[in-house]
Amino acid sequence: MKIKEYRKTIKYLSTPYTKQIGGKHYLKYKIQPSEFVVDNKLLYPEGNIIKYILRHPYKGGKEDLEKAKHFIDMIIERDYK
Repeated sequence: MKIKEYRKTIKYLSTPYTKQIGGKHYLKYKIQPSEFVVDNKLLYPEGNIIKYILRHPYKGGKEDLEKAKHFIDMIIERDYK
């Protein structure tokens, strides 16, 4: 590995996105939901939908899907009514 690649790797390894407090369900993914949301400048409801959809099999189950639906309803109310 070249020094430039090494530095880039070390920089990534020391970011908040490479750790998770309170579980490991997001570490299964190549990119954490919060990093995806920030990088794509998504709004709060859209970001929460992504979070709940990704974590439902590992943490909150049906309740997480209900939360995702709730945020979808919020977006519909905000954007289409």
